[in-house]
Amino acid sequence: MPVRHRTLGLLAIPALVLGAVLPASAAHAAPATGAHTTGAHTTGPGTATLRPDAAAAGWLARQLVNGDHFESVFDGTAYPDQGLTIDAVLAFAAAGGSDQAAARATAWLARPEILAGYLGDGTTEAYAGATAKLLLAAEVRGENPNAFGGVDLPARLRSLLSASGRFSDRSQWGDYSNAFGQSLALISLQRTPEGAPAAAVDFLAGTQCADGGFPVAFGQATCTADPDATALAAQALAATGRTAKAQAGLGWLTAHQNADGGFAAAGAAASNANSTGLATEALLSAGHLVPGLKGWGRLVKFQQGCSAAPALRGAVAYDATGFNAATGVRATAQAVLGLSGKGLAALTAHGARPADPVLACPAR
Repeated sequence: MPVRHRTLGLLAIPALVLGAVLPASAAHAAPATGAHTTGAHTTGPGTATLRPDAAAAGWLARQLVNGDHFESVFDGTAYPDQGLTIDAVLAFAAAGGSDQAAARATAWLARPEILAGYLGDGTTEAYAGATAKLLLAAEVRGENPNAFGGVDLPARLRSLLSASGRFSDRSQWGDYSNAFGQSLALISLQRTPEGAPAAAVDFLAGTQCADGGFPVAFGQATCTADPDATALAAQALAATGRTAKAQAGLGWLTAHQNADGGFAAAGAAASNANSTGLATEALLSAGHLVPGLKGWGRLVKFQQGCSAAPALRGAVAYDATGFNAATGVRATAQAVLGLSGKGLAALTAHGARPADPVLACPAR
């Protein structure tokens, strides 16, 4: 999962417990009037919401290019960004909304030319991390993963399992597989009838550093833990029954939480929304409520509230320096995971509301 290319303070509780303290009429208020136009997609009237995760997901949906995907720009040229589009699909499911946008994005991902550009051709080129991530998105959306866009995603992913238990790329450009892809592979394959291969679970468990965290890259001379990798690995190992390893990873996250409740990228000091979103999701979904709620509170402070311009309300800034359009989409997508508190292992789009919510703000 990409991570670095990756106010509402009165509601100091995540979405997973919001329903217990707010009536439905407060969590999703009356429909907002008027159309909302941001980015390259126009939506009709949205539903006003007090929930930070729903507001963030609604803003994210309104940024989709042509209403169905995201792009990244390099040297002035825009390229389809399948990974970021999948991040959005997962965010919509976590927030339980924007289901129409998620359906359009899923259909875009299933287009043959989009699939091939992301997964490789399956013969000379096949990428483990991308295949694992797309498999998870297909499962979350309730699609048939054995025939997604004509590709058997579980079979292709299993074909990339090496004798060591590592899911590796098959490519003329080299093997860039890492802990993100390995963790997503375990999470997504555990959701299949065959489950995750034991050798792959053993491999990820064996990469744990002595301090309990997990590194991004495999085979380094010095094991250096990374918060993003640790958050995903903890979820993967918990899903596959390695409770002790998962708890050690969560303990590492708690020990490396900043005083403001957030989490910093490896080697950095300042909290960012991407790392905080992934770590908070891992903590809350595992029941570690004290550090999880601290992380949730940090994410809410990154979110653009009613004092922001209407087009930005609900978006999440990458860090405390303020909202930046270059990083805001990815930061918002990964922040939603923490704001919802729903783990990837059981994430589902079932029952998601169709509309793209807007942040409920008092009339001026």
